[in-house]
This record gives sequence, C-alpha cells and structure tokens, in this order.
Amino acid sequence: MRALVFTGPGVAEVRDVPEPQAGPGQVLVEVERVGVCGTDVELFTGAMSYLHTGVASYPLRPGHEWAGTVLAAGPGVDAGWVGRRVTGDTMIGCGECGRCRAGRHHVCPRRHELGCRDGLPGALAERLAFPAAYLYELPDAVDATLGALVEPGGNALRAVRAAAVAPGERLLVIGTGTIGLLAAMFGRARGAEVHLLGEQPTTLSEAPVWTRATLPELAWDGVIDATNGAGIPKLAVDLVEPGGTVVYIGLAGAPSLVDTREIVLKDVTTVGLLGASAGLGGAITAYAEKDADPRTLVAATVSLAEIVDVLAGKRPEGAGPGPKFHVDPRRDQGR
Repeated sequence: MRALVFTGPGVAEVRDVPEPQAGPGQVLVEVERVGVCGTDVELFTGAMSYLHTGVASYPLRPGHEWAGTVLAAGPGVDAGWVGRRVTGDTMIGCGECGRCRAGRHHVCPRRHELGCRDGLPGALAERLAFPAAYLYELPDAVDATLGALVEPGGNALRAVRAAAVAPGERLLVIGTGTIGLLAAMFGRARGAEVHLLGEQPTTLSEAPVWTRATLPELAWDGVIDATNGAGIPKLAVDLVEPGGTVVYIGLAGAPSLVDTREIVLKDVTTVGLLGASAGLGGAITAYAEKDADPRTLVAATVSLAEIVDVLAGKRPEGAGPGPKFHVDPRRDQGR
C-alpha cells in the first residue's frame, strides 16, 4: 500500500510499504481522512522534541488525527467491529503500569503515540493496523471530516473543561489555530462568554476576536493558552482574574518564564494538558449533537502526494481560510 514517510528533516515521500495485518488485539482500518497538525509539521522539519530525546526516529510514518472503516479484526477482537466507522486514541498505554491501571494511560512511560513515537506507524496511509481497545465508534451524524477532527476536538474540550468557567462567565482563548478555534466553539456551547486573542483577525469564529492592541480590559475568569509563543504563559497569568484558572495546552519551542509569585498572590489555578484521551468521547458527542461543527476549519482535503507540499508551507490553490488540512489517502487510488 502507499504511505507517507518522513525520511529526514524536511524530506518526505509517498512510498509503497508492506500491507499491514490485524495482529492480536488489533483491527485493520481503511483510512478515509487524516488531519495534519503542528506536531506533524515539527516531525517533518525535525524540530519535534521526540526526535531529540530518542523516542522517535526517521524513517517515520506520521498521522494521528484520523477516521476510517474497519476492514478486518485480528485474533482476540470482536468481529462485530468489521464494517464500523471509527477513530481512535493517539495515546496507546502499556496497560500494565500504575498509570494505566489508574486510567492515565496517556502519560504511561512506555506508551506509544500513533504516528508520533516509534513503534506504531501512523494513519497517513491507505490502511492502518490499530489496537481495538483504543477505538471509538463514529455515529452516522459524524462524517469522515468530523471524525478526523475528533482528536483535536478532544484536546480542546479537555482545555475548556479544565478552565472551569461556568455559564455566563468569561473565557479568553489565546490562539486562533485549530485548537483555539475549537475551544471557542466548545466554550460557547457550555454557555461561557468566549473571546479570542490572536495575532490576526479571523472570520472563522462567532466569538469576538481581538489582538494585543485591541483587547479590552475585562475580567477573564478563565484563560486558555493554545499557542506556541514562549511569552504567552506569562501573559495568561497576567490577564486571568484572581482566583481564576489558566490552562496550558500549547507548547512553545523555547522555555517559558512564569513568575510563580504572581500565581500564588492571585490564587490562580494552572493546568497543563497532554493529549485528547479523556475528551474523545465528549468531542464525538458534541459533533453528533451539533453543539460544535468545525468543518469550516478545514482549508482543503488533498492526496497523500499533495500533502508533502503543504508540510513544506505551500498552501494549495483554492484552499479556504481554515488552519487545518486533511488528507484522503483514497485519492491516490483515483477514488
């Protein structure tokens, strides 16, 4: 089958690779849609920290935001999965350590991360072998586009939950990328008064969008940092109301300096989040019940071959204004 392979920093190609098989505890999935995010770009450029800590290495098969249909079930897997439309968790724990047993498999020290760490090839391919224990079934109301937005949606939903903003309270989301825009959608669905802070105005959100120069002096009961700016963590603490909550879900390329005296003296709760695991089911439900419809965030859907140029920073002709790009691997087959 055909799959996207990163062979070195800035080098990607579509290769013919061995057809995957559904091993014990696994299913074989025909991949219908895959989202590309900032992590994939960092793996492509070589900037991703996993490449430097040794948990990921080239050649690497990326792709962790996906949706597809189960083609076959391996040994030990309920055959009833065959034919179901599914997505899956990115974080695959060992299942044996104390963290996994406590329901925190996303921070398992021996975890796989689909398409991000060595050991489990990603979904930017025609087919995918995937652990059945980490599958989520997609209802009919959640199409392939929404299915591939479940993983970023799970991250954003976790951030909104952690911000602990009650209906009518004010939530500031810093960052107008995919996670920030999704967080704004989920915050509004929960009844919060949501505002966005970004470098540029955007028409992709119903929430007011401000820049640093235009941001009004309002009381922000919760602040979500969904950026990669090293100075934003401090700004978030500066802006949040005393007694409020700051949620960090973005990752900067350099260390961030936050004065913990400000956190203490303002009685601020700070939360760091890794992964979408605890939010996946909620994101699927929100999409199915139309609490959020993020399809406008997808600028274009391209083939495996075409995504190489997108990773290199070339925006396809005719692409919409959204920050997200999707891949349909079946397009490489003329489908």
